Amino acid sequence: MAILALTTSLQDMKERLGRMVVANDKKGQPVTAEDLGVTGALAVLMKDAIKPTLMQTLEGTPVFVHAGPFANIAHGNSSVLADKIALKLVGEKGFVVTEAGFGADIGMEKFFNIKCRASGLVPSVVVLVATVRALKMHGGGPNVTAGAPLKKEYTEENLQLVADGCCNLQKQIQITQLFGVPVVVALNVFKTDSPAEIDLVCKIAKESGAFDAVPCHHWSAGGKGAVKLAQAVEKAANQKNSFKYLYSLELPIVEKIRIIAQKVYGAQDIELSPAAQSQVDRYTRQGFGNLPICMAKTHLSLSHQPERKGVPTGFILPISDVRASIGAGFIYPLVGTMSTMPGLPTRPCFYDIDLDPITEQVKGLF
Repeated sequence: MAILALTTSLQDMKERLGRMVVANDKKGQPVTAEDLGVTGALAVLMKDAIKPTLMQTLEGTPVFVHAGPFANIAHGNSSVLADKIALKLVGEKGFVVTEAGFGADIGMEKFFNIKCRASGLVPSVVVLVATVRALKMHGGGPNVTAGAPLKKEYTEENLQLVADGCCNLQKQIQITQLFGVPVVVALNVFKTDSPAEIDLVCKIAKESGAFDAVPCHHWSAGGKGAVKLAQAVEKAANQKNSFKYLYSLELPIVEKIRIIAQKVYGAQDIELSPAAQSQVDRYTRQGFGNLPICMAKTHLSLSHQPERKGVPTGFILPISDVRASIGAGFIYPLVGTMSTMPGLPTRPCFYDIDLDPITEQVKGLF
């Protein structure tokens, strides 16, 4: 999936597939897919998958759907090819909106440091999506359980909770500013949000360095509800852009990890397990030390501890293991107890999915 999302052409994909490391030989040297002679066969498997799927929104706006690496366990961005085709289609004055998963600390950081390096593209503006409810949670609101009714703190006006939680939004804006790109905050409005809460978030966002902060009503009003956001994005895109990467690829692997941990997450320092350090030494010996870093970290907190909301500080970020996706072109450290396999709920949804053989109607998907 990561190779598919980062590739720029069929030839580039073949080269990436060939570089995939499947094992190490007895001398400690990497064994690749090309060494095994399977590059061509892998390319044949992927020859149709490399083509983005063209779809449309309910209002007829073209949308490319292509690739889906998770931002907590992978690099969390749709494909480079979809972006490049979209840019070609919209023309010089057009706009392409591309997604980076989760927050500025994960999806956006990887978008800049990994995807932009692969594509050579420079973003014009960042749209940072926020909700009053999420900010209330970061301000000390009660835990939310999937499927359970929301506590009253999230459905009734509570300006103190919102104000306390805006520290997280401020940190997300600061992370964006590390890369020199203008940021517009899009406040995704729920019907339970009060006007005072909406105004407070937008005021704090602007005071914290956002180019603009706009309440968005696209959920209830469709495209009309996001016109002001579009206008703000257009203005921000015309601002001076001093885009820069967070770190040089020439730095040692451990130093690149430390820069992300301290500057993006707010950690005091990092601590590598003996196994992680051993892997870093191995990858450096094998010549993979100049690759970008793709942190596998929880999306529920700026730290490695999901329960720590707001802006945690003073923590040591534990690196339990370090792995490498050489075909995709990055090193990925595992933070804390992070699992790289998405888990199913106790009762998976597939129990409720069925197909009516007479009408061919799918049941139980929603």
